[in-house]
Amino acid sequence: MDAFYASVEQRDDPALRGQPIAVGGSSKRGVVAAASYEARKYGVRSAMPSITAKRLCPTLIFVKARFDIYREVSNQIREIFFEYTDLVEPLSLDEAYLDVTEPKKGPLSATLIAEEIRRRIFETTQLTASAGVSFNKSLAKIASDINKPNGLKVIEPKDALGFIAKLPIKKFHGIGKVTARKMNNMGIFTGGDLQQFSEIDLVQRFGKVGRFYYRMSRAEETREVKPDRIRKSIGAERTFSEDIFSTIEMKERLRYVTEKVYLYMKKTDNFGRTVSIKIKTPDFQTITRSKTFNSEVRSLSKLSDVVNELLDSNREDFDAARLLGMSVSNLAKETIGEGVQLEFDFWEEEE
Repeated sequence: MDAFYASVEQRDDPALRGQPIAVGGSSKRGVVAAASYEARKYGVRSAMPSITAKRLCPTLIFVKARFDIYREVSNQIREIFFEYTDLVEPLSLDEAYLDVTEPKKGPLSATLIAEEIRRRIFETTQLTASAGVSFNKSLAKIASDINKPNGLKVIEPKDALGFIAKLPIKKFHGIGKVTARKMNNMGIFTGGDLQQFSEIDLVQRFGKVGRFYYRMSRAEETREVKPDRIRKSIGAERTFSEDIFSTIEMKERLRYVTEKVYLYMKKTDNFGRTVSIKIKTPDFQTITRSKTFNSEVRSLSKLSDVVNELLDSNREDFDAARLLGMSVSNLAKETIGEGVQLEFDFWEEEE
């Protein structure tokens, strides 16, 4: 989907259309969850601190996230996907892989199916989507970003190696800033440069993932679309506008997120055995602590007691907190995950 959260907000509020908007908190500790294309022209990006975004775009309008609405729209889109194939692998609320090798309906052409799905999404939600079509997941993912917004890119087998050779290394799916910088130091700036290294060389420099880089650079990546992504944990976290030094205040903030997680588990009847807390200190050190039980923690009082116990037993490890969160894992139910939502008030994590 194109700027999904921001596009939903602009769809639902005509006053926001054509305006630079950011979904997320506007405080100095806030984070941009999504930016409209009008905001992106100023350099505003998701995961950017809100204070930085406001400095780049003084007219930026902040809008509070409405995840219940985003989830509802996401489900509408997913229903369209399942009309064409059961092999749907969600990556997040706004993105998924589809294997249409043997479609349930429609033309026997991935390109035509992609166009049809994009048209159906717009008719149903009044939102635009972009698609990438290719013969493996890495190339389809890369292609999906090339003609955004509201576009489509096809990479055929005969064009794959030439396309990869010219592609900047930072555009490869699965190669982040740190790895790209390491590759640049090795003289690797494009896929063509990466193709010059043997599999052994890449494994020696990057470990097991070096094999993936080797295959990806040669269009030999063979990962299947997996429709059974499993949710591993349910949790919530909050970033604060001011650092918190008081243990009492920390417990109060953790009580809020604990209640949020408990209500979600109760609603879905999906409780877990492992309780974890997360603390991020003012110097961005992250501390996590966990406790596992033989059976699911099914009461709010016990969940709160465990969270407070984990905090108390590790309180000497830090002076202050800029972020506090908790999660529950080893869930009773295996459910289809919907992607990691980092830095949001509510997130879910899956395999």
